[in-house]
Amino acid sequence: MPRDDLLKGRISLSYHAYFVTTVTCNRYPYFQDFYTARLLVTEMRRLHEEDLLESIAWVIMPDHLHWLFQLSQHRTLSQTMQLLKGRSAQRINQYLKRNGSIWDRAFHDRAIRQDEDIKAIARYIVANPLRSGLVENVSGYPLWDAMWL
Repeated sequence: MPRDDLLKGRISLSYHAYFVTTVTCNRYPYFQDFYTARLLVTEMRRLHEEDLLESIAWVIMPDHLHWLFQLSQHRTLSQTMQLLKGRSAQRINQYLKRNGSIWDRAFHDRAIRQDEDIKAIARYIVANPLRSGLVENVSGYPLWDAMWL
């Protein structure tokens, strides 16, 4: 889907939950490397600690991230994702001793309606490694978290 199509209708509501998916540039599997994935986790936690969002659940796949979070009032959804992508790309490039894009420019977002079961969405997110055949049990995959655990 073209980037401009993803921007149509995008709104940022403070204290609203969003399910975001973002992929690496050319779907390169940067996160097969555990340390590279942990650099991304560090930047995700940094946004949480800076009170820019409340992380609910996430999973890092080899070439993409699924993240469920509640946005704060300090930044828009696009600004928040730009911070995550910029900071993580800088750290990952430094670690890999390279320059260039890590992330695709676009991201897909879905605002969570109040009547939706947020725990069911979180379970769907963390089960992604199972559905993709990376593991036979979620406990065997180290790159996920949910606030209820």
